[in-house]
Amino acid sequence: MVGILLLTHAPLGNAFIEAAAHVFRGRPERLEAIDVSADQDPAQVNELARAAISRIDDGSGVLVITDVMGGTPSNCTRRLSDPGCVEVIAGISLPMLLRALTYRHDTLDVVVEMALAGGQSGAVRVDPRIRLSPN
Repeated sequence: MVGILLLTHAPLGNAFIEAAAHVFRGRPERLEAIDVSADQDPAQVNELARAAISRIDDGSGVLVITDVMGGTPSNCTRRLSDPGCVEVIAGISLPMLLRALTYRHDTLDVVVEMALAGGQSGAVRVDPRIRLSPN
């Protein structure tokens, strides 16, 4: 099972885990977050991230998801990326995370593609004139 590490500005990562736990009615396994504070040393973030990757990787690889390209968390991911073993995507959203969690029993490449598709298809304009049937 592909491990997932959320490397984000505080407190986003753990908030996303709480939201995913709500949707899945329990905290998904092999899912961790590192919430980076404004004054945190990037070297420390890298150490924490490497330790987390070691914990959540069962040999299937790890997807690292960060919030915004160019911020400290995403800059730290550059040293973590190892194509085929540790893949990184930026621009986390709840649809992206839920899609990644849903497909994580597949290969790392598939999880990356499904997460990206979830992020893209999850961003839609809400039109109040369109009525959706209640679920």
